[in-house]
Amino acid sequence: MDMESALAGIVRAGRAPDLHGVVVVRHGDLIFEYYGEGPDVAWSGPLGTVTFGPGTLHDLRSVTKSVVGLLYGMALADGQVPEPEEPLLAQFPEYPDLAGRTELTVEHALTMTLGLEWDESAPYTSAANSEIAMELAPDRYRYVLERPIAEEPGRTWRYCGGASTLVGGLIAKGTGMPLEDFARSALFEPLGITAFEWAFGDDGVAAAASGLRLTPRDLARIGHYVLESGDPWLARMLRPYVAIADDFHYGYQWYLGTGWFGGFGNGGQRLYVRPDLDLVVAVTAGQYNLPDQSTPTVVLDEVVLPALAAS
Repeated sequence: MDMESALAGIVRAGRAPDLHGVVVVRHGDLIFEYYGEGPDVAWSGPLGTVTFGPGTLHDLRSVTKSVVGLLYGMALADGQVPEPEEPLLAQFPEYPDLAGRTELTVEHALTMTLGLEWDESAPYTSAANSEIAMELAPDRYRYVLERPIAEEPGRTWRYCGGASTLVGGLIAKGTGMPLEDFARSALFEPLGITAFEWAFGDDGVAAAASGLRLTPRDLARIGHYVLESGDPWLARMLRPYVAIADDFHYGYQWYLGTGWFGGFGNGGQRLYVRPDLDLVVAVTAGQYNLPDQSTPTVVLDEVVLPALAAS
């Protein structure tokens, strides 16, 4: 069965709820895309019912983190940010009272192994969620860096939007440009991405953990760049530095599985890359904050991959 028929059947059966968009790129060619219709929200609030299409921007939520990991390597190539092995607090001399935390490195931020007390299990509408508390704090970087150390840094992966915030801050410091401007000049414009939005906190700083909005086509374009560019940073970025679960690891802001790598975002946002198939899949959905966000997995496992296997 082809992708169009398979996806239509799954959508009709209600097995891919809140699906907003699917883009499939293979061997660099766009081979399939789908756009739905339904209610959507952004950082700014409800967007109402949206009819999605190729030019519709969509929240990427935490897939933003993976884009920021890629941007770090671009800044590093120009000597604008520190090597991952360098001390983290040394890059934030404006907080001399925290300088004693010499065990923390930039790599601990890149791999979410800071060992800090951090919990994003509460809803993203609540200040009990560490990321929301960070956004409400007068200084996002101090908020992260002064969290109590709960375990030895470098040993355990703990989901932490604060880690991504620090990475974004290092990029802005090193390049002398706001994160969104560096992204535009270093990544988006060279790839032909002309439309994007980035949500800002009350302090006017782009949210490195979850604020980027792109079209699914342009998200897939970034995935194809990571797949094909040959940039030496990518081998470092996609190394399995820390285990999350069996056969599931984390690199520098990217998830790694057996034969694939990608970015995940709240609500069912997904960038999925399979090098062995020369395949990139971008999925957007509206399952924000729901306990079941399986729509992208259903699309991948029951539509895209079976159709390719049968072709």
